Amino acid sequence: MRILFRAAACALIFFGLIFPTAAYSHKITAKIDISEQKMRVYVNGVPRHTWKVSTARKGYRTPVGTFAPTRMHRKYFSRKYNGSPMPHSVFFYKGYAIHGTDSIKRLGTPASHGCIRLHPSNASRLFSLIKKHGPANSRIMISR
Repeated sequence: MRILFRAAACALIFFGLIFPTAAYSHKITAKIDISEQKMRVYVNGVPRHTWKVSTARKGYRTPVGTFAPTRMHRKYFSRKYNGSPMPHSVFFYKGYAIHGTDSIKRLGTPASHGCIRLHPSNASRLFSLIKKHGPANSRIMISR
């Protein structure tokens, strides 16, 4: 009986380390690393996507912290920056959003006014994941 208990405990520890779903209380987690200019997307704690992003260029800032999506728009045009297109926008803090860009050659380098830019197809994927699982079950974590 003792051996069976130990084997079960080891299995739980093993699977807890390999599949760390308990570490993620949200179904969708988008982790943005400003220094790497990358986003990693986790679904139920399992890494699913790694994408290049563009965050704030010199003179601007991308907020750091943990946020929840506040509003979402399939098609959006910036009111502040000459009606620039921001497809598949996921707003998370004041006027800051994750959104698609047509400046795909700049992805992987700081280029924005503070928003987090993604390739349009990746922005669409992230938008769909958040929509499917719900903004309340999604988190955006931004670090330097």
